[in-house]
Amino acid sequence: MSRTCSLTGKSVMSGNNRSHAENKTKRVFRPNLVRASLWSETLGERVRLRISANALRTVEKHGGIDAFLMQERDSRLAGPALKLKRRVAKAAARRNASA
Repeated sequence: MSRTCSLTGKSVMSGNNRSHAENKTKRVFRPNLVRASLWSETLGERVRLRISANALRTVEKHGGIDAFLMQERDSRLAGPALKLKRRVAKAAARRNASA
């Protein structure tokens, strides 16, 4: 399993540790990933994702996973999120057509 956020695509970055003597040693910056079960109102089911804590805060700010996905541009979403966005859009279209 890769260390990548399912929504934003945030992944591992590399850099250097710098000592007082300016020695450089390689290090990695890992994203703070959490497993989250988010309720999708449109789909009527729980969606389990491995997302960064920052992305989780953003989802809560937008008012849920459905609102976040519909407001976010496709180019800024990772692969799993893009598939989920298409599912939500299709379910919303079906709901609007029947109402």
